This record gives sequence, C-alpha cells and structure tokens, in this order.
Amino acid sequence: MLTGLLLYAAVQAAPAPTATVAGLPDDTVRAVVRLAGSPRSALDAPAPAFADSLVLDKSERRLALFSHGTLVKEYIVALGRNPVGDKLSRGDGRTPEGVFTIEGRNPQSKYHLALRISYPDAAHRTVAKRRGVSAGGDIMIHGLPDAFASVGALHRQQDWTEGCVALTNQEIEEIYRAVPDGARIFIKP
Repeated sequence: MLTGLLLYAAVQAAPAPTATVAGLPDDTVRAVVRLAGSPRSALDAPAPAFADSLVLDKSERRLALFSHGTLVKEYIVALGRNPVGDKLSRGDGRTPEGVFTIEGRNPQSKYHLALRISYPDAAHRTVAKRRGVSAGGDIMIHGLPDAFASVGALHRQQDWTEGCVALTNQEIEEIYRAVPDGARIFIKP
C-alpha cells in the first residue's frame, strides 16, 4: 500500500505534463502494478467507478488504473507497431514515454471510443525540432474499429497502432467512464 501511495504521490506531484519522469525505479512501479494481487485477479476485477491516474508499462503491455494511490484495475494492451523506445517523430510507430494527462475524449472515434493523451509535450517538441521532424500527435487510448470489433482480445497478439494504446471495446468503455479529463498517465518503457 505504501508503494502505491508513493507512486500516486510521484505522479500527482510531477511537474506539469510537459516534463518527463526520470529515476522512478522499475521495481517500484512493478510493485504498484501488482498491489491487487496476481495480474489475473486484477484483470478480472469489476470495472472501476473512478480512476484519477494511470500507469502504462510498455514492456509488460499493461495499463493500470489507480484511485487515490490504490490499484483498481489492470488491462493488457496493444501498442504502436514499433513499441521499443520513446516516440521521436510522426510515423515512427512508437508509443510515447513520460508523464502526460488525459486532455479530451472522442465519443465518435473510428476506434469505438478514444481518450486523448497530451502528447507531444514541450520536451518531445524540442527533440523533434532539433531533429528537423514533426513530433506527431493524436496519441489516444482507444478501442477497435467496428470492422474488427469481433476480434476482441486477439488484437493484443501483435502491436498494431501508430503509437496509440489499444484495448477491446468493452475495456475502453470501462476506462472511458472511469477516467476523467485531467487524469495523469505515466507511460514507462
């Protein structure tokens, strides 16, 4: 419980979404992600009523929702088609890393429902500018296109997005209801 509160405090106290988190030990984040017991029990938990922060562990393909520092639910996700490393430019197929916020939602998304992540932040724009490329944008947490909704959880067998975080339509419906605009999301390698 203490580890969860420490991570919650770190995410909540992090500088404005233009900064990235550095130095948070991997074992601390893994411990927080596992607070609810085995991953299976957390995945089988009922839909959360409210989540004020999220942690996406790219290497484990897990999105964890927290309410006041307590893990309330985890989901297995698919990422950008080139998931290793931070997003550097438009079209690189990478999911960004750092601390961001949920800055809006699209109930008419062609991917069922979508929550917009506040990428690119100032740091990512600066890196892209130095490299002479576009940082990209429109990074979302979303469901599946209508034509592929029946694929369900099988979509996770391959990373397939352009840098977004994909879930089943039922899962994005839960998250869409539980996560308010302004919630922080820590995306770690």
